[in-house]
Amino acid sequence: MAWNRLTVGLLLSLGLAARAAVAPAFSLLDTAGRAHTAAEWAGKRAVVLLFVSTDCPLSNRYVPEMNRIANAYAARGVAFYAVQGDATVPLAEVQQHVKEFGYTFPYLLDPEKSLASFTGATATPQAAVLAPSGALLYLGRIDNRLEDFGQERLQVTEFDLRDALDAILAGKSVPHPRTKALGCAITRKK
Repeated sequence: MAWNRLTVGLLLSLGLAARAAVAPAFSLLDTAGRAHTAAEWAGKRAVVLLFVSTDCPLSNRYVPEMNRIANAYAARGVAFYAVQGDATVPLAEVQQHVKEFGYTFPYLLDPEKSLASFTGATATPQAAVLAPSGALLYLGRIDNRLEDFGQERLQVTEFDLRDALDAILAGKSVPHPRTKALGCAITRKK
C-alpha cells in the first residue's frame, strides 16, 4: 500500500512539473522585423536565450564567444536567440548594434521583458537554456571569464553554458543548473 501511495505521489508531482514547464506564449520581433514564437522550439534539442544589452560593455565583449557557441551547437539541434535586456533603447540603435557586433542568430526585441520574467534572468550577459517544452534547464553565466566586477580572468577555466549544452545533448542532467551571472542589470520600462 505504501508503495502505491509513493508511486501515485511521484506521478502526480511529475505531472505538475510537466505542466509547469509550458513554453511561454510570446510573439516577438527580431531586429530584421521577423516574428518569433515558442512554436519554433518544436523539434529542437534545446533553446538558448542570451540576454544582452547594447550599452553593456561586459555583454558586448561576449558577442564573439556567443557567436562561436551558436555556431558550434546550432547544427546539433540547439536554437539561439539574443534577447535585448534594456527596454528603453530605440529600435534603430539596437539594429545598428546587431550589425556592428555581427550577431549570427536572431536578436529579439522584448519590450515587456516577458522572456526575462519567464526565465528569471536579471543581468546581461546571462544565458538561459530551455527544453523545447519551456522547462528551464540552466540559468547563469556563459563562462567564468568575469571573476567579479572589474576583474577578468586571462584564461577561462569553466565553460558553464557549453557544459550545460553538452550534458543536455548527452541526455544527462546539467551539472550546475544555476550559476551567478555578473553584468549589467536588465532594464525595464517605467
